[in-house]
Amino acid sequence: MAKTNCIMRLVFGILPIFLAHGVYASFRDFGLPASTSTVDVRVFNVANATVVNASQAFLLPVLPGHESTTFTAHSFLVEHTKSHKRLIVAGLITSGLFHFELDKDIPELLQDGGITLSSIDAVIWSHSHFDHIGDMSKFPNTTGLVIGSATDTSTYPEFANASLQASDFADHKITKLDFANASLTFSGLKAVDYFGDGSFYLLDTPGHMSGHLTALARVTPSSFIVLGGDSFHHAGEVRPRPQFQKNFPCPAHLLEEATTSISTDYFWSPRSRDRKFDVISRAQPLLRLSDLPDSFYADPVKAEVSLDKLASFDADPDFFVVAAHDLSLRSSLPYFPASLSGWKASRLKEKAVWNFIDKANPSFALSPTNGTQ
Repeated sequence: MAKTNCIMRLVFGILPIFLAHGVYASFRDFGLPASTSTVDVRVFNVANATVVNASQAFLLPVLPGHESTTFTAHSFLVEHTKSHKRLIVAGLITSGLFHFELDKDIPELLQDGGITLSSIDAVIWSHSHFDHIGDMSKFPNTTGLVIGSATDTSTYPEFANASLQASDFADHKITKLDFANASLTFSGLKAVDYFGDGSFYLLDTPGHMSGHLTALARVTPSSFIVLGGDSFHHAGEVRPRPQFQKNFPCPAHLLEEATTSISTDYFWSPRSRDRKFDVISRAQPLLRLSDLPDSFYADPVKAEVSLDKLASFDADPDFFVVAAHDLSLRSSLPYFPASLSGWKASRLKEKAVWNFIDKANPSFALSPTNGTQ
């Protein structure tokens, strides 16, 4: 009896430790410190952009009939809960390679939603591609600009090959993030604590373009949204992976559908059979980042490594990854003025992360369009 009591005392003595571990282990295992400071995240689908006959510049393999690809163009409004400082992540202008379905740009959408441009403390460029920088001349000079230290800030016409203009920087305070001296690292990615209280981090994710950033937004003390920028353009480039499948099993109806909808001429897994694809035994993402000469990834090798690191967040129940151009999420995200911060309580991640293998989803690109394997 004494031995039993001793064991019981031991069990109940360590139970609080396990309970605490269950609460904190997920995000704490990434080295993230605990904090009660949070931000609120709202997302805009500013436009839908079709890349004409250039899918191979973003993803591989490109199956017959998918040579043109449609992407969303997400922008994010981030508001610090305590100070009410507001940030915009990404923006939008147009270019000849893309066909945009665009009614209003982000400054117009903000103002239509009752958000004055003078209330925006800073605009954060995930990188300096045209669809992420917006038109900074529309923001007052009180709005700062935050960029990665490796961002090429040369402007046209002083530099003939430059894609930026002087108006992108004129009269705005420019903050270049110094990741070289960053003291924080999460999932192998150097991080800067933007507000200094653990509510919002900017991460160095090189590969897509020089100075490419992603963001980690703490929306409750233990749940986060990862603003993935252009770390990937299609959810099939990051999923599935073993830990992801363990934590987010594929819904039964999509597992059944995938046996015939995903082409076994282009995709395979250990338990697949001819014309019968098996999702569960697939251990690597279905698609990969483009490494062709016309790739939109400046350094595909570094981009893949950055994506592997972000994939650790994607597989974790405390993190919801939203990439700037992930079309698979378009039907699932609560767009502005709704908040995205309640994603975990609403189980949004469980409902959305397998959308990309649903043949009814507009992002589906895993079979030739003629329906044959």
